[in-house]
Amino acid sequence: MTATASPSEVLHQFVQLMGKGPDLAVVDLVTTDAVFELPYLTPGVPQQQPGREAFLAHLQRGAAIQRFDAVDRVEVYGTTDPELAVAEYRLHGEVLATGKRYTLDSVMFARVRGGLITWSRVYTNPLDGAVAFGAVDRLLGALRPAE
Repeated sequence: MTATASPSEVLHQFVQLMGKGPDLAVVDLVTTDAVFELPYLTPGVPQQQPGREAFLAHLQRGAAIQRFDAVDRVEVYGTTDPELAVAEYRLHGEVLATGKRYTLDSVMFARVRGGLITWSRVYTNPLDGAVAFGAVDRLLGALRPAE
């Protein structure tokens, strides 16, 4: 019998797989009802629906517009909560339509039970994505108060 991976080990593996495309094997690291929160999405980008199938669909939609080819500055931390781990990392990618290169500095909180991610919240700088995808005006427009 093999021991179940710790939350830190699972999160480290998840981050490494995201930096490879992402590699769709990352889906095997989440529960069927996993919840994914992305609080700082560019305006107009829908929040991800819960569940493994929705996560897979999200990855497939993302793969149609962008590709990650590296991850670095990976630091994973355990917490006093035995199910919670935190990762800091930087993804390197390319916008497929334009060839524009970009990086996303990210912080991910993940709750892991039985070696699978049940919940995560990922924070990235929305300006990085807006610049990469030519959506700065849309982002700034969303920040302006209604007149």
